Amino acid sequence: MIFIVVKFKVLDKYRNDWLLVTKEFTDATRSEPGNLWFEWHRSADDPAEFVLIEAFRDGQAGSDHVAADHFRKGLDAMRPALSETPRILHIDLPGTDWSRMGELEINR
Repeated sequence: MIFIVVKFKVLDKYRNDWLLVTKEFTDATRSEPGNLWFEWHRSADDPAEFVLIEAFRDGQAGSDHVAADHFRKGLDAMRPALSETPRILHIDLPGTDWSRMGELEINR
């Protein structure tokens, strides 16, 4: 799978509306056949920072995502709300799901 984490710094006036700004893009990406997950999170330390954790089945699914019309439209919608260029981590990993954390196994 392709695993991606992106940090977005959002301008003050868009902090409370960021999930609305990205909603169409989020919904469209989640409906892509090769998307495994697409999750927004907000930093506990910086209210202007949103973190996107996403994964795609394979390289082709990632390429299809970037080539999709909603990808371009999503970037266009985000750009005016950003205070700086987003930072990204992108890596190919084996598997298609999260592994369990053995050090904190819960048996109930």
